Amino acid sequence: MAPYLAVGLSTFVHGIGAREHIARNLDTIEEAFHAAVSIVGINLPVRLVALSEGALTGFTDEIYDLPHVRSARDLFIDIPGPETERIAELARMYDTYVIVQCKARWPEVIEDRFFNVMVVISPSGEIVHRAAKNHVWCREHSCTPHDVYDRWVELFGDGIDAFYPVLRTPDIGNIGTLCCSDGEYPEAVRALALNGAELVYRPSEAVPMTTSGPDDGGTWLLQNRAHAHFNSLYMLCPNTGPVYSSPAAEHPVDIAGGNGHVVDYNGHVIARASSGANAIIAAPVDIEALRQFRMMNLNSNWLKDVRTELFRRMYDRPIHPANLWLDAEPGRHAEVDEVYRANIARLVESGAYTEPSVRFPGARHFPTPADGDLDAIASDWS
Repeated sequence: MAPYLAVGLSTFVHGIGAREHIARNLDTIEEAFHAAVSIVGINLPVRLVALSEGALTGFTDEIYDLPHVRSARDLFIDIPGPETERIAELARMYDTYVIVQCKARWPEVIEDRFFNVMVVISPSGEIVHRAAKNHVWCREHSCTPHDVYDRWVELFGDGIDAFYPVLRTPDIGNIGTLCCSDGEYPEAVRALALNGAELVYRPSEAVPMTTSGPDDGGTWLLQNRAHAHFNSLYMLCPNTGPVYSSPAAEHPVDIAGGNGHVVDYNGHVIARASSGANAIIAAPVDIEALRQFRMMNLNSNWLKDVRTELFRRMYDRPIHPANLWLDAEPGRHAEVDEVYRANIARLVESGAYTEPSVRFPGARHFPTPADGDLDAIASDWS
């Protein structure tokens, strides 16, 4: 398997108030795609292009605390659909795989829900991989497999491949995908590694309070270097570009702070862009070298000697409740906050957390828009 270039794109993101608004983001993606491949694909072939989180469908539902079912019906996409077909045209044009994150319906699982989905499109334009985000940020409204756990297990089983599937390809290696908050849990990338992943796509972490100097890149870069090192795999991590919060917004907000990067299987950063504004990251990926490393290295090849029996009972006690949204519409911010506070209480009760001597009040709840307010907002956007 010859070395190839993996490319990550961080593009400007326009919030959507209706599904047709996605076309504007697709225009931006296409422009960046053409520029990236023509610029970097000179010495090595570009075989993999990855988009950042939000590039297609934005974050309007999170920012404005929109009701889940309304967002599922009015904002988000089907897979396959016209939006993924436009990206498939680029894959065919440049003979490359494309990874895209989007919020999408998955009616075969459950009606009137949307999931945060990672999709891989092959050079022939076929959808060859689909996976759902399993851990969401406390302000994200997406449904997860765990939120409809019983239904998910009924369809896909309860093995780690049901939640962290890996795409095995003959020409770019074995590709795992996760998104943002999933990468804040070491178990997620470890699950992909145990399923055979050699390169993991992780788009975005919103950490705009990044410091400069030796810690430039903050926890976003720290986590991805650790994932790569602990699991002996590549991490391809384009960060979210500046975001227009709604279709009517005049100015973008840099919610993520740039620092898209590629990390090799030793944890070394081999590509990085400090800006996230229509930025390109590109680095050579050598799957054969990675495979040799995994076969020969007895020192820093950590996965080979994990003593699994020691950890088997660690997750016997549940922390976050399953099936939260199997029969109820996913909650809005204030309701979900109470779920997380109950999780903290469970950790205190189990002895994992110790309460401080003085407790400060939690963050205040922000007002939740009423349906009438949402109608007015939607009218402004249209």
